[in-house]
Amino acid sequence: MAAEAAATLGLTRELIARRSITPKDEGCQTLLGERLARLGFKVEPVRRGDVTNLWARRGAAAPLLCFVGHTDVVPTGPLDQWHSDPFVPTERDGKLFGRGAADMKTSIAAFVVAIEDFLAKHASPKGSIALLITSDEEGPAVDGTVKVVELLKSRSERIDYCVVGEPTCVAKLGDTIKNGRRGSLSGVLRVKGVQAHIAYPHLGKNPVHKVAPAIAELAATEWDKGNESFPPTTWQISNIHAGTGADNVTPNDVDIKFNFRFGTASTADSLKQRVQAVLDRHKLEYKLDWTLGAAPYLTPRGKLVEALSASIREVTGAAPEVSTTGGTSDGRFIADICKEVVEFGPVNASIHKLNEHIDLAAIEPLREIYQRVLVRLLAP
Repeated sequence: MAAEAAATLGLTRELIARRSITPKDEGCQTLLGERLARLGFKVEPVRRGDVTNLWARRGAAAPLLCFVGHTDVVPTGPLDQWHSDPFVPTERDGKLFGRGAADMKTSIAAFVVAIEDFLAKHASPKGSIALLITSDEEGPAVDGTVKVVELLKSRSERIDYCVVGEPTCVAKLGDTIKNGRRGSLSGVLRVKGVQAHIAYPHLGKNPVHKVAPAIAELAATEWDKGNESFPPTTWQISNIHAGTGADNVTPNDVDIKFNFRFGTASTADSLKQRVQAVLDRHKLEYKLDWTLGAAPYLTPRGKLVEALSASIREVTGAAPEVSTTGGTSDGRFIADICKEVVEFGPVNASIHKLNEHIDLAAIEPLREIYQRVLVRLLAP
């Protein structure tokens, strides 16, 4: 156990030390690929534009268990507000500090060391193991995991079980598993008016005034009641812009950006139709462009959820909550070729923040949980 703990911490530190601000990878995947190749993995870099992806697989038999992660991290923010260099992994007060410590370089290190130890004990597992790693999760996510999934689909490769190492826990390691995520549907609305001198409003048509009742109706709408797996759908405005900047000119148009977070109780098409019906009812002259950032996905409580839950209970004593809360993740892409997708990783309280960290005491249990999942699903 001590050797595995040292190996996981050591690899985590090596990964944090690489300044892999999205979409850069800075050699993280090369380091991982070299270790996996020594275990008999076929390592396949998949580069798209500035993005580096890695698909590594060992074995051809079913079932295939895939671990998914990202080596890219968000920008650091003000360096003078970090208590230590974000790319110099630093241990203090029982924690490991560094950008990516929680999101999600520790999870990736725990994947690799768990696989190394599992294969040392089970050289001929009853299925296959894979890793899908990208450097485009924190960015636009258009050249990352989705491109690897497209490649796998073109080769008719499917995944049976997928564990995404996102930081899912709230207060302590083991308290939360994600078995699905809400969808994200964004709209960019331009409502047209007629610009005029503000002293002569009858000569113009103020689009802000025109759209205000529609905004009020949309904000008050109950889109659905949610269901046993997802909360009710929410609609939120993120940006509104109108006017020239002068205080004596009414706007010619108003631009509004908004977003739906929705579960399986609604569809993207039904939400689009209902929004457009409101805008039409208010007799607005408008242009509306939609972007479906993610469809919702849900993994039922099956073999993977049970294997992960049992492993967490054994290692931590916690009974994990199975949840679909939070933002989107790359699980949305994997769900296209995998029926059972779960997310599990460290506490997420410090992610994307200054002085990001993980409890040192959580690193070895995280590796042990991943290893027990391997044993439960693939041990002969």
